[in-house]
Amino acid sequence: MSTRTPAPARPQSRLSTMPASSSSNTNKARQLNHLHAQLAQLTAHMSDLENLLRMTAVQAEGMRGLGGYAGGMFMAASKVLGEETVGGQQVGQGGERK
Repeated sequence: MSTRTPAPARPQSRLSTMPASSSSNTNKARQLNHLHAQLAQLTAHMSDLENLLRMTAVQAEGMRGLGGYAGGMFMAASKVLGEETVGGQQVGQGGERK
């Protein structure tokens, strides 16, 4: 029995027919085009976000106004209902005012 030593592993050759430098340049160009498209999409999304933030600020001012209006209505209702309650308590058991 003889021992066999394995042959040194050879690096696998590329299956591409293009030289490595043009393949690399093609990949770089493709990646740059992809990055450019992503940057354009990001810019569009940032523009949309800016418009939404501006609209949200306007709506927040409107909500603030509505909150003040609702608070005023609650205070008015409290005053009216408070006077009726006080007036109702002033009327005695027999229907006479105290």
